[in-house]
Amino acid sequence: MKKLVTLLAAVAAISLVSTASAEEKSLKGEGLCAKCALKQTSKCQDAIRVEENGKKVVYYIEKNDVSKGLHDKVCSATVEMEAKGKVTEKEGKKWIALSKLETK
Repeated sequence: MKKLVTLLAAVAAISLVSTASAEEKSLKGEGLCAKCALKQTSKCQDAIRVEENGKKVVYYIEKNDVSKGLHDKVCSATVEMEAKGKVTEKEGKKWIALSKLETK
């Protein structure tokens, strides 16, 4: 019985962490390459840099159908963009899985 209660508590804790870690957020900022423009990665990586509370914050963009083709625009130039998607944090970095993207 103790094992069952412990197991159920662990499952409940894991499900709370996973739902709390992915929040939908709208971002407006500069689309750029984290390698070429920011020198933060060893490989090309799409990113959006926004201003939050007076500080510049970088969100790395996960590859999916919405972000497909974005890198051709941001690798050689900075592009103003609005993005919406689920935000998570991995290894101390913020990531966004885009559900909507507009470039200007």
